[in-house]
Amino acid sequence: MNGIRVKEKKVKGINLNPYSPIFQFSMYLRPLEPEDLELLYTIENDQDTWDVATTNVPYSHYDLKNYILSQQHDIYADKQLRLVVCTDDGRAVGLADLFNYSPAHDRAEAGIAILASERGRGYASEALHHLIRYAKDTLHLHQLYSIVPATNVASLTALRNAGFTVSVTLTDWLRTPQGYKDCIVLFARL
Repeated sequence: MNGIRVKEKKVKGINLNPYSPIFQFSMYLRPLEPEDLELLYTIENDQDTWDVATTNVPYSHYDLKNYILSQQHDIYADKQLRLVVCTDDGRAVGLADLFNYSPAHDRAEAGIAILASERGRGYASEALHHLIRYAKDTLHLHQLYSIVPATNVASLTALRNAGFTVSVTLTDWLRTPQGYKDCIVLFARL
């Protein structure tokens, strides 16, 4: 993989215990826990990212706490999987998601959200690497895709470097306060 050279240590047998990390390099992914409420609250209520999300309303602590508690950490039951991006010292810096899961077609949409204060440090690229490996080796998905605003150069670069290919441009796909934005659909066969 271009740009990411890390020493890999697999967690024995890819333990799916919700309290065990999935992969461990200089960062790792783990399931969402009740202690992650503030992280989830901060990311979901970041108005600077609402123009790329499917919602533009704030979430309450109450709603997000119920969301965390209702998750089974099972992509087959929830049709999504939300993981926390952690540094090697255990600090949570973002979220990695597989969503819009289609069991009929063995594919899911991939998304990474990193706290604004932690961006530009390579966490999104490394989290994407782990997410792809997990989707391929453990979930046995055939494809991942992502829909990214054409102006989000950092995300487009990370996805291309991870092996995603540009598929199509969606014209005027997102409405923002500044007007409509095009999005680019990228996909990766796993």
